[in-house]
Amino acid sequence: MLANRILFNEGIVDGYGHVSIRDPGDPTRFFQSRNIAPALVTEADMLVHDLDGNVLSGQGDPALERFIHAAIYAKRPDVGAIVHSHAASMVLFGVIDVPLRPLWLVSGFLGDGVAMFDSKAEYGDTDLLISDMERGRALAKVLADKPVALMRGHGSACVGSSLKEVVYRAIYTDANAKLQAQAALLGSVTYLSPVEAQLCSELSRRPKVVAKPWDLWRRAVDHEVLE
Repeated sequence: MLANRILFNEGIVDGYGHVSIRDPGDPTRFFQSRNIAPALVTEADMLVHDLDGNVLSGQGDPALERFIHAAIYAKRPDVGAIVHSHAASMVLFGVIDVPLRPLWLVSGFLGDGVAMFDSKAEYGDTDLLISDMERGRALAKVLADKPVALMRGHGSACVGSSLKEVVYRAIYTDANAKLQAQAALLGSVTYLSPVEAQLCSELSRRPKVVAKPWDLWRRAVDHEVLE
């Protein structure tokens, strides 16, 4: 619930998008809300899914694109949480031939590479949605071991080892994309070197480093009242 509201407050999700977390007690299951706008999610809206996207418990219609989460969890045992968003910055970099690259220390994890998923290359003309396990597995295959996959004409899928880490990555991937687009208009961009990106990525994996902005983002929504 909290991650959904943070992501909405930070402009990563709007009426669309979703976040999930792997069940810490059973890695073959994950939690994701029913089909509802992220900012409106409550504890009662959470559903338990298996790694084929089937609903095991909870009430309400599941998210249509729950297969993004199911397929990635099935393929990536290191992933503990996932964010899917339609953020405009992600759509932008998903349709141009300029790679998304890290240019500041908080986005060093992008140095591990950003995958590009084009549903048309896999299936031809579709509605672009990942609405079954076949499409989910195709996305997970393209994502491979990377932290982010851009989805042409759609958005992105971002993964992390924990809920706090994936929220951190989703927010700073969006911010990096906006900065990169602005910087490119002004002149030649100096990106992090591979070693710099690696060192910054390692720094961002420290729990205390991720917890610091999380506490700030959490405070911003702690007293939020949604009508």
